[in-house]
Amino acid sequence: VKRGLVWEETEGEEWLCRRTEKHRPLWTPQEGEVMDGDNDLCVLQRRLAEAGQSHLLHFWEELTAEEQQELCTELQNMNLEELGQAFQQAMRDSDHLPGKENVDARMEPVPWDVLGSTTRDRDQLPLWEEEGLRQISQNKVAVLLLAGGQGTRLGVSYPKGMYDVGLPSHKTLFQIQAERILKLQQLAEKQHGLKCVIPWYIMTSGRTMELTKEFFLKHKYFGLKKENVVFFQQGMLPAMDFDGKILLEGKGKISMAPDGNGGLYRALGAYRIMEDMERRGIGCIHVYCVDNILVKVADPSFIGFCVQKGADCGAKVVEKTNPTEPVGVVCQVGGVYQVVEYSEISLATAQKRSHDGRLLFNAGNVANHYFTMEFLKGVVNIYEPQLRHHVAQKKIPYMDVGTGKSLNPDKPNGIKMEKFVFDIFQFAKKFVVYEVLREDEFSPLKNADSQNGKDNPTTARHALMSLHHRWVLNSGGHFVDENGTRLPAIPCCTNGRSDAIQADVNHNLKDANDLPIQCEISPLVSYGGEGLEELVKDKEFHAPLIIDQNGVYELVKNGV
Repeated sequence: VKRGLVWEETEGEEWLCRRTEKHRPLWTPQEGEVMDGDNDLCVLQRRLAEAGQSHLLHFWEELTAEEQQELCTELQNMNLEELGQAFQQAMRDSDHLPGKENVDARMEPVPWDVLGSTTRDRDQLPLWEEEGLRQISQNKVAVLLLAGGQGTRLGVSYPKGMYDVGLPSHKTLFQIQAERILKLQQLAEKQHGLKCVIPWYIMTSGRTMELTKEFFLKHKYFGLKKENVVFFQQGMLPAMDFDGKILLEGKGKISMAPDGNGGLYRALGAYRIMEDMERRGIGCIHVYCVDNILVKVADPSFIGFCVQKGADCGAKVVEKTNPTEPVGVVCQVGGVYQVVEYSEISLATAQKRSHDGRLLFNAGNVANHYFTMEFLKGVVNIYEPQLRHHVAQKKIPYMDVGTGKSLNPDKPNGIKMEKFVFDIFQFAKKFVVYEVLREDEFSPLKNADSQNGKDNPTTARHALMSLHHRWVLNSGGHFVDENGTRLPAIPCCTNGRSDAIQADVNHNLKDANDLPIQCEISPLVSYGGEGLEELVKDKEFHAPLIIDQNGVYELVKNGV
């Protein structure tokens, strides 16, 4: 095996393909290369010296032969020149440099002509949904899941998608999303009489790949066909100090981190995912993050809206709850669409309001996107090299070269570089924005319950059960307390204002103990609240209520 040649797929193994230089990762996991004695070591030492990274071999003599081989292979597979250029560019672009604050002054809100809304465009929703289901029935829609993150902030070491938030069913995020895909395939088939498939592409990271694949295998792909679930791996980048020196995690191990969700585009090229999509006849792709328990996977209304608008790129957004909510904003900067991070927006700009009283910059980004196949191919094959790395200052544990001791810093001591999935908006010829209600579609899982009380398993669980409670109410069902008294229902909509709706939800979707009423509906029964009338209309229920393929039943303290 020679370095620099094309890596092909080998039976039983998954190799990262480097067909052209434009898809060559800054770091590529490879096997099969064995160090050729002193000669290779001298070459490696020279390369490291030229890149200013000689310290990486500081502990060489203390390593075993196996550790030396592993470190050598890791370093040989790094594109040190490109890495150095990326560091310099990222530091120049970082928020600390003059001129960055001008973004705030050049921001313009999303124009009305590219904006769709599930509340203001209620009459259009059936048409958009019909178009989306038509696309799905013709096997033209794929979904792409960003699932590289571990559950570190949740207090677990396994992938986030394997997390159980404590629903009555104890379903994980992966299972919930898989079952939504299954149900959507059934809905499209029922409406159009065509057997169809929504292929599921899952981007993992080096730390989550094997665990994720084993989990899907163990659960028999949650009812999906194995050939329609495609795993691939995002790249990794070394962590660096503020001077661009690569940090050591151990004496013979580089400190590595995933290259951000924007690493998607290089990984799509490296793993030849676009070729697989073309072979399947895919026309458009829905991209989303694993941690949103309410995500409408391959949302037919969103897809139909984008198709009917003739868009090549679309972003789903939720209305910001308040000016200081820490969420990026989809907007225009100098006439170019992008996401501006909340830290880049001044309070004065964040507080600006339009004539209807809403925040002027209210389109909160939720990492939920639509791409046409042609647009995504262009990004992967042409535009990806133009994407720049963002700098995140981190507290990074490292091996001190001077003392040989492992240190855990109490303040940021280095950076991790990453690209963002939304950085490609600028390349779209026709960009659109689709606004949805937060309580219907967005409740991310990021923190453990013991943390700040936000975006944790409890809030995610409550959000899903509140949504399912509203589905029952909107389908004509009722909940009663232990005395048989009906609990108050809520209006289907409150003048389209998300803050007003949220107030109604918070006030009326509670039981006597001030907790959301427990109600869970399997995605295999209903994708988005449809098809429940025959099960619940004019009926009264005690919580907890479970509706799944086995029927409708109430849970009681001593069992079912």
